[in-house]
Amino acid sequence: MDADNEQVAQRMDKIARLRAEGAEPYAPKWERTASIAEIRAAFEAAEGRGDEPASVRAAGRLMARRGHGKSTFFDVHDGSAKIQCNATLDSLGEKPYSAFRDLDIGDIIGVSGRLGRTRTGEITVWASSVELLSKSLRPLPEKFHGLKDVELRHRMRYLDLLSNPEVSEIFRSRSRIVSRIRRLLEDKGFLEVETPMMQTIPGGAAARPFVTRHNALGLDLYLRVAPELFLKRLLVGGFDKIFEMNRNFRNEGISHRHNPEFTMLELYQAYADLRDMMALTEEIFSSLALELRSGCQIELGDRKLNFTPPWPRVSFLDAIREASGVDPSNEDELRARARGFGIDEKGRTRVALLDDYWSALVEPAIDGPVFVVKHPLEMSPLCRAHPDNDGTADRFEVVAAGMEVANAYSELSDPVEQRSRLEAQAEAHIRARHEAIARGEQPPDVTSDDLVDRDFLTALEYAMPPSGGLGIGIDRLVMLLTGQTNVREVILFPLLRPQAEE
Repeated sequence: MDADNEQVAQRMDKIARLRAEGAEPYAPKWERTASIAEIRAAFEAAEGRGDEPASVRAAGRLMARRGHGKSTFFDVHDGSAKIQCNATLDSLGEKPYSAFRDLDIGDIIGVSGRLGRTRTGEITVWASSVELLSKSLRPLPEKFHGLKDVELRHRMRYLDLLSNPEVSEIFRSRSRIVSRIRRLLEDKGFLEVETPMMQTIPGGAAARPFVTRHNALGLDLYLRVAPELFLKRLLVGGFDKIFEMNRNFRNEGISHRHNPEFTMLELYQAYADLRDMMALTEEIFSSLALELRSGCQIELGDRKLNFTPPWPRVSFLDAIREASGVDPSNEDELRARARGFGIDEKGRTRVALLDDYWSALVEPAIDGPVFVVKHPLEMSPLCRAHPDNDGTADRFEVVAAGMEVANAYSELSDPVEQRSRLEAQAEAHIRARHEAIARGEQPPDVTSDDLVDRDFLTALEYAMPPSGGLGIGIDRLVMLLTGQTNVREVILFPLLRPQAEE
């Protein structure tokens, strides 16, 4: 029997003894005065006023124990903070003190007693009773080494949170980031809405969807890749400022920057355009940096990011030309030079090749944040043309720490132009499918009706106001603001391959 299994067996024996004595090791409820952090703060405030120490009821996990014989100091953690406690044979009585000494590290307990300080100044609960509230059957990770194996940390996040306080702080920061964004947008008059996560057509982004089945309707549905087309329907319906903090699903690769399920903020503002979205983006990012990092200059590994507005503008096409020496308008040259940059041009359109050049040569080198502007219009079928009328889109991407973090458009509202673009995109997709079949591949069977959301096009025919739209990747934003380089570190339960049975 290994050590863990032996401890489980020993703790099961303790449970059996407790129940034989009429005690229940899993309490239904236990009233506590407040969280430990609140108890500590209230005690310090009372000290400042000269008030008498209070009696409290604190609860949490037994994490450390010191002392022997008739007096024991121990630490209790409840997620908000820890507090030292002291139990003695005299304060508890012989039988309760013996039961207390039989507790294991990891047990969840309730402590009642008077607050005070030790001679060294440590806030302490001088316990008059200690109760077992929930028995831990398995030992926690070893105190000084904690849980270090990266995959095990992600797979057993509950132990990661218990063992590594800095991990808990990342997720508390994530909650504050989302809350701060909501407050900022609501203060500006934005309305939070919800749109379908199961859709009949996977519209709003060029991404491979997950397919599911609705048995009652006998209908294949798609988990959404983006909420855009439904949010724009709401603009038609008269909601002028809307946002959704949404979960999207893309059946694509997993990497240190990609999880198949991810969180996006997507918002739309009527009677606005890309310039308004730029100002709003700078405000969101810089206010978060000031609140969480106490300044707009952030170090992320060996990168130095500066969120102080205004941010620089970088031309998508000019940056590719400068990084590669290739004319981005010359498809033949793009193909001829691609392999020299580690790019496989086989089966790639000019637009896809440009994206490959950008991802390979330009984006990784950007510290940022910067606004990347002037993408080819054909890369952005839902976007209005740039006012310069030079074949580019009135669009920006925010790139920071070598990755895209946000994307925004001056939205296309012309229903005839929008129909033409979406149908052309569908035709290109179908051509690419036939080419893949000719290469011996087996892509999914799709038709134009599977790719063009005609109800959305009908909605546009009732007139959508001129609008600006913005999407921010929440997971990547949290990475920037908490100093993480792997998206799994900011997702509580990232997707993992099932663990093989031993």
